[in-house]
Amino acid sequence: MINVTYEIPKHIQQLGTDIQAHELRYHNRRVLVSKEFTFDSAHHLHLYDGKCKSMHGHTYKLQLVMSGKTDHRGLAIDFSDIKRIAKERVIDRLDHRYLNEVLPPMNTTAENMVVWIYEQVDTALREEGYAPNVRLEEARLWETPTSYAAVTRALMEAEDDAS
Repeated sequence: MINVTYEIPKHIQQLGTDIQAHELRYHNRRVLVSKEFTFDSAHHLHLYDGKCKSMHGHTYKLQLVMSGKTDHRGLAIDFSDIKRIAKERVIDRLDHRYLNEVLPPMNTTAENMVVWIYEQVDTALREEGYAPNVRLEEARLWETPTSYAAVTRALMEAEDDAS
């Protein structure tokens, strides 16, 4: 048997007494922050010779990875702001929806969808004034537990490859 002891804090740290406002920001480094979401949608693929040519559904998992330097509080971006942006710009528009109907004209592949998602979130960061400090670094969209498509900021900013 392992004997584990727990200490109860004797004092709760108070801002202005035990720690000063200028101490809240520990560093000036760019850090990554990430949040994951799930949503359920139906779709079918065009010009595809396989099961996905018929309408079917997925429980998609979306991961958004952002980077930023911390503010005076030590936060790059609040997780609740990432959640709100993802919900307003992506999840509410796609959850329990027929993707072929609600997305712009495209084949609703994970590869196409992840670029659209990146564009939506990146636009929100710019419109809401988070950019340029906070940048969307990567969006990953899992179509199944073992299959995902991803796009990074570097890929989105790269010049198109010659065809």
